Amino acid sequence: MSVGVVGGGIGGLTAALCLLQSGLDVQVYEQAPRLAEVGAGVQVSPNASRVLHRLGLAESLAATGVKSLALHQRRWDDGRTLLRAPLAEALEATFGFPHYQMHRADLLATLAAAVPTERLHLGHRLVGLTDHDQAVEARFGNGQRARFDVLVGADGIHSAVRQHLFGAEDAHFTGCVAYRGVVPAERLRHLDLEVTAQIWMGPGRHFVHYFISGRRLVNFVAVVEHDEWTRESWSDRGEIADALAAFAGWHPQVREIIGTADETFIWALFDRPPLPRWSTGRVTLLGDASHAMLPFMAQGAAQAIEDGATLGACLRQARPATVPAALSRYEQARLPRTSRLQAMSADNKTRFHLPDGPAQRDRDTRLATGSEAWSFNALDWLYKHDASSGAIGG
Repeated sequence: MSVGVVGGGIGGLTAALCLLQSGLDVQVYEQAPRLAEVGAGVQVSPNASRVLHRLGLAESLAATGVKSLALHQRRWDDGRTLLRAPLAEALEATFGFPHYQMHRADLLATLAAAVPTERLHLGHRLVGLTDHDQAVEARFGNGQRARFDVLVGADGIHSAVRQHLFGAEDAHFTGCVAYRGVVPAERLRHLDLEVTAQIWMGPGRHFVHYFISGRRLVNFVAVVEHDEWTRESWSDRGEIADALAAFAGWHPQVREIIGTADETFIWALFDRPPLPRWSTGRVTLLGDASHAMLPFMAQGAAQAIEDGATLGACLRQARPATVPAALSRYEQARLPRTSRLQAMSADNKTRFHLPDGPAQRDRDTRLATGSEAWSFNALDWLYKHDASSGAIGG
């Protein structure tokens, strides 16, 4: 059975590998002339590494992925510890698979190297699709056409496939922008940074940093509340001076990491309400095309990876005539879970950005006493999930 995947990002390539493993004939179409990712970190939690290890990628992931020793939540001005939870060996022992922090480009390169080159078609921008009941025809801007039993839209937050299925959709600006950057770890040696994922929480903003690329780089994300924004992009250039000004008065470690970067990109954070459905006939969606979420649970890439595994499981036993039913099962298995994570990610914006005062002190007390702890029990539903089973669940 033939499957066309539109989009050669992390979600699209993972889906292609899972579908190939399920015995399907898969072709991937990417509009860019080459596969590339912006300089940014990504977290591959156990629910996602479980999928990638089963695809045979464990050795490659270990070569560039970093296993942080702990999650460290800190106060914005004095650096006081609010919560410190173990990761690394403790997390892997509990959930069976590791938690990696990676450069997005490293993860994309690992996935791309595993996809047979003859199945990856660059410079193919989708301009139209038609579901002919028995097959789906995709049309590309270079004049090429292709027909498939199934078409998967893994083409990101500005998905052309989603627009063809459900029409244009306006995204909602969340009131936050993020400055993103990477710094050579050598430049920060004087800070003696721990190999931890650190989240600094403060009034109206927060700051995240962790090692990536075999500890050669430090990735940071500086999120700031902002009144308005019109452009939704991952790759607009930002100004280091603006980022430093936004974190005036913050702990010296935060400002040192920002100030040592050569460049930063500014990323306006938009959200979209969960779609009521992802599929129509023989066409479905995956990853950010179907459930773009704020990065405050660090689950965007992981959920796209899960999507690919579940889609592969649902189509494994399907025949051309039963494709719509298989896609319905896929949607039922995935939509409640991703919608839950979209909501949790949005809630964390409020929790991270509390102004100093009674609500902030209550949050910090609950973190210190464990009543709002980042605990393994609380994450059991998230990290133990086996997306490859195709089972319906939250």
